[in-house]
Amino acid sequence: MAIKQLSETLINQIAAGEVIERPASAAKELIENALDAGATRIEVATSGGGKSLLRVSDNGSGMDVADLELAVRRHCTSKISDTLDDIRTLGFRGEALPSIGSVARLSISSRRRDSAGGNEIAIEGGRVTHLRPSPGNPGTIVEVRDLFFATPARLKFLKTEKAEAAAITEIVKRMAIAFPAVRFVLSGTDRTTLELPATGDDHLARMAQILGKDFRDNAIEIDAEREGTSLTGFSGVPTFNRGNSAHQYAFVNGRPVQDKLILSAIRGAYAETVPAGRYPVAVLSIRLDPALVDVNVHPAKSDVRFRDPQLVRGLIVGAVREALARDGSRAATTGADGMLRSFRPGFQPNAQRPQQPWSAATSPSRPLYHAANSSFGERPQASFDGLTTPTARSDAAPDPRMPIAREEPPQRHPLGAARAQIHENYIVAQTEDGLVIVDQHAAHERLVFEAMRKALHSKRLASQVLLIPEIVDLPEEDCDRLMQFATELGELGLSIERFGPGAIAVRETPAMLGEVDATGLIRQLADEISEWDTASGLSAKLEYVAATMACHGSVRSGRRLRPEEMNALLRQMEVTPGSGQCNHGRPTYIELKLSDIERLFGRS
Repeated sequence: MAIKQLSETLINQIAAGEVIERPASAAKELIENALDAGATRIEVATSGGGKSLLRVSDNGSGMDVADLELAVRRHCTSKISDTLDDIRTLGFRGEALPSIGSVARLSISSRRRDSAGGNEIAIEGGRVTHLRPSPGNPGTIVEVRDLFFATPARLKFLKTEKAEAAAITEIVKRMAIAFPAVRFVLSGTDRTTLELPATGDDHLARMAQILGKDFRDNAIEIDAEREGTSLTGFSGVPTFNRGNSAHQYAFVNGRPVQDKLILSAIRGAYAETVPAGRYPVAVLSIRLDPALVDVNVHPAKSDVRFRDPQLVRGLIVGAVREALARDGSRAATTGADGMLRSFRPGFQPNAQRPQQPWSAATSPSRPLYHAANSSFGERPQASFDGLTTPTARSDAAPDPRMPIAREEPPQRHPLGAARAQIHENYIVAQTEDGLVIVDQHAAHERLVFEAMRKALHSKRLASQVLLIPEIVDLPEEDCDRLMQFATELGELGLSIERFGPGAIAVRETPAMLGEVDATGLIRQLADEISEWDTASGLSAKLEYVAATMACHGSVRSGRRLRPEEMNALLRQMEVTPGSGQCNHGRPTYIELKLSDIERLFGRS
């Protein structure tokens, strides 16, 4: 078969298959051109999800007639010269306009700011139909109609108009976050109008436009640098999370990217602070020497390759974790909002069984409320400061004749002073300007985990010898897996031995866990290790194991606490990194401001 030269139209259509995958791809390329032209106002209009119409108007520098002729030819660009090592613009390949013109009906009307009039060029299926003078304001208007009419097969792979319109919206949002000084307007017959006024240098204000006003109240500023690579942006507190990763935005030298390395680093930074199946909210911008990153990996330019990927990953993980340790312990404001929505004004107690919520106890076995200034009939096993759990007496009952415990003024501490324990699981504390409700199990679990993690990096954890070893029956393969990591588990204070073909003997448990269900702990560890790649070793997952142990050794739900124990828990939370969420990422407390409470009662 003879080799022949392909026609220019066919070459452009092949290129369009790589560059223009869907209407959103065309929108991205046209918006990038507008931004490179210095536009401060960009308007996008669509119809039929962008398939029938896509119009991008800007007030940029514009083009003259010579520029228009070259703009629709392949590999013609004003953005690079002789090298790809110093790319400082969004576009540079010179393929977008000719690719669009080869598969659609394309018209470009443009006028330079210093010109008395403008010009228009039109292309249909790769063929120039006219080039003529045209009136218009300074700037450029690019109109794409009947996208993929010249390649009908591509139309079959597009999604519904609603889905395609949503994809264009997402492109506009990403560009808007990257360029807060630019005003964006998105409109059309297939959507409601989205207006994003320019916010100048206030990047957080632009992020709030896209991610919602709650993001401003739940964002932590990121600002770090390592070896000439800088990282800035904002990241949400762990309890401010979403059901997918669509609210994670990454930018490299101002370019919106969807890079797996960056997304993986964000996930790693939030490990053990966000629940499984939930995703943190983050907007991160990386700036580095253009020669150290390759943006020419794919024609769509959404993927990049770093010369030193480990440097970038380490910078992201380290900076985000440092920010979370500094300011990530606070509860998300959305928790309080959810609490307010759950209240029902005008609640009629006659509709349910009569209760006495403010009595010392509503039943001998499970009181609804305990006042924090009364004794609970409990004898702590040891000081709560040592992270040990109290031992409850089976016959415990509040005794109003006991002396009142000394109370601390709530304004002295961020989490206030304990005032009550509700349903033997939730601590209610009074702060200077509101109240805090703490999940005692989740909070203590986090404290124990942080203590274990700190000890991991310093020395072998102390253990307590069991008087009678606990024998745990397991399948033989689970026993084999556990014994492979007996040394690593021993570093955590958990000493195990083989006890026949299908059993494990537990001889020592971590001292800081106090009394622990060794059988339940061993079974859970066996299940988790079976899901891991054993070749990677347990040493890389010791923190995960520590989190599992912490869950088994924490103050359990249903455990009554003395006032001094509750206050000790609050004080430890205030000085412990990450105490705003448990090891599984759930919030450990919810804060309700006095103004919110007053609003519930119509007092404000």
